Amino acid sequence: MKKNIIISNPIRLEKIKKEMIKDGVGKIYVLADFDRTLTKNGKSRPSIISILRDKNYLRSDYSQKAKALFNKYHPMEVDPYILMKQKKKAMEEWWRSHFNLLVKSGLNKKDLKSIIELGIIEFREGVLEFLDFLKEYKIPLVIMSSGGLGKDPIKIFLNKKKRLYNNIHIISNSYNWDKAGNAISVEEPIIHCMNKDETMIQKFPVFKVIKERKNVLLLGDNLGDIGMIDGFDYDNLIKIGFLNSEIEKNLEEYQRSYDVLILNDGSMDYVNNFLKKIV
Repeated sequence: MKKNIIISNPIRLEKIKKEMIKDGVGKIYVLADFDRTLTKNGKSRPSIISILRDKNYLRSDYSQKAKALFNKYHPMEVDPYILMKQKKKAMEEWWRSHFNLLVKSGLNKKDLKSIIELGIIEFREGVLEFLDFLKEYKIPLVIMSSGGLGKDPIKIFLNKKKRLYNNIHIISNSYNWDKAGNAISVEEPIIHCMNKDETMIQKFPVFKVIKERKNVLLLGDNLGDIGMIDGFDYDNLIKIGFLNSEIEKNLEEYQRSYDVLILNDGSMDYVNNFLKKIV
């Protein structure tokens, strides 16, 4: 396991860990991304939206148009040398264009269920233990996902795994559906991979649950995920990043952004072991 773990500043990290362990479970909550953070990465384990795009669920021209958007914007998303202001503008354009495309292409709730039933999406190793542990000790888990299909498939997936626990709170894009289950629009504001600002949480009921918990464990796989905590009051924060691909290219920038890096689609063992120390 250790060969897949990189700690940016060991002395600083140990100091924060000791504070969080001293405070115990009553002060901590977890703030996490979903795709490629809680789930496995790789071509054999694509994101939920990738499956929809590649398996031709919607109208015949959807896949081609969606791939064109991906080829245009994804290089900007993963390039560590593009300024964040530019990235945010590009991601906003991408998400809005894709949402409009999904509506025009006839996205239906049945499509979401079909994708989950394929069994391609799977949790990262150790996530089931992670979810059970948080439930047992009543530690809130806030999943903030910018996924193009919103919160519905996440809920379907958690339910399939028998892990749709009441301590889990999902903040993601939401569709408006008609009576036939067709998507007709997307609710504002749109959450994309570069604007996950935790101040959004203040608009959701979960804010009352976590506002007195000042220790945060943040999990993400994208440089934009660290923005989930921006503007939120906390005493101690540990940022754990899953660097799944192009490791050599992105390692330096990720080390500047995250306290701990888990490489090569590694397991949740480091996170689970830390949580056990808090208990």
